[in-house]
Amino acid sequence: MLTRRAFNSQLLSLGSLFAIAAAAPALAEEPVFTSSISSVAPATVPANGKLATQTEIVAGLDQIPMLSPGSPDAMMGAVAMYEEIVAGGGWQQLPEKTLKKGAKGEAVQALRQRLVAENYLPFDTLGGASSALYDDELVEAVRAFQLNHGVLPSGMVAEKTLAQLNIPAETRLAMLRENVARVDAYVQNLSSFAILVNIPAAQLETVEQGRVYSRHNIVVGKLERPSPTLASKVSDINFNPYWKIPASIVAKDIVPKYLDDPGYLEANRIRVFESVDGPEIDPLLIDWETTPADRYFFRQDPGDHNSLGLVKINFPNDHMVYMHDTPHRELFGRNVRFESSGCVRIDQVATVVKWILDRSGSPVDDTQYEMLIASAEPYDQQIQNGPDIRWMYLTAWATEDGRVNFRNDVYGLDGTGFIFGQPQPKTY
Repeated sequence: MLTRRAFNSQLLSLGSLFAIAAAAPALAEEPVFTSSISSVAPATVPANGKLATQTEIVAGLDQIPMLSPGSPDAMMGAVAMYEEIVAGGGWQQLPEKTLKKGAKGEAVQALRQRLVAENYLPFDTLGGASSALYDDELVEAVRAFQLNHGVLPSGMVAEKTLAQLNIPAETRLAMLRENVARVDAYVQNLSSFAILVNIPAAQLETVEQGRVYSRHNIVVGKLERPSPTLASKVSDINFNPYWKIPASIVAKDIVPKYLDDPGYLEANRIRVFESVDGPEIDPLLIDWETTPADRYFFRQDPGDHNSLGLVKINFPNDHMVYMHDTPHRELFGRNVRFESSGCVRIDQVATVVKWILDRSGSPVDDTQYEMLIASAEPYDQQIQNGPDIRWMYLTAWATEDGRVNFRNDVYGLDGTGFIFGQPQPKTY
């Protein structure tokens, strides 16, 4: 019987399969960062064909969340599997050749062997004449690989997929080992009612009773303003919130824009006050070139223009961050969503808010929700027994159903022992 270690050892002697005379130009694929979807299910691609992930309610589909009580064991199983792959010599680099359904030849056979090495295809697919044909089975295996690696699930191997396929097994093993401690820490005291945010994946999951209720595209912190990792619990929800603008954002964004355009504050309904409870100040009377950013209190009025959008979800933390809506919903249509100043913006945030309220004993129906928003008046709802919050930095994670997922180390934290806290800005 052919074992995995023997198979991987044989891969090292298959160099002739990679001597492709003329590699075709690679087709462009857009990189994405997304939470995983089951590798055994057909990939679902949005109608626009550009996004690898959809914001959707998946209740009833029995999908395992990215973090659960079984995650530590799943991680150790993944580590053991990749240790065996590495001990067997890893996998061979694939040629720079675009491949899609219908292709034939040695490059297709090499791709099939590469996917067998990582359990995306069974061993018995290597035998027979069909092993050199890019058939439906290979399309689905490639799509599963793409979903678990944050690449547009086209079922075709082009530039971005090839780059992920050619990351060495030793690197993947190191990533898994790096994330074991993170998973162990994030799962501590995690209840069955939770909101999970994975920053490198730019994805959020709402979880109840060990299954995903909904999955959302999110916008997270820029490389120079990274989002922190934390554990907390939802405390309250603000409808039609004021934006109490942090001094750091006043200094970096608000004042420079005001100096360039004196009408900026009025156009964006941003008002300046002597202090949080103090009188309003005319900004024209202030020498902003010499005034510290924290000297005055800046606040944006509620409304569609408000940077927090129409609703804000709060939870105790030391980093002054929260989750919220946004008037710039076009950002959710991108595959790379590292655009915030540290907070998390949620696509279709109403789904999350109504889920929190319903599961916490304060349900609102669609009509009531719309009335709250339409009033344009600030309203705060305290939450009793709200969901746990985990903002996580997972570049590799395994789930109880056997999936192993990898994402780019966007903040450059792997190898540093980082688990909880505020990452340092990434500068170039």
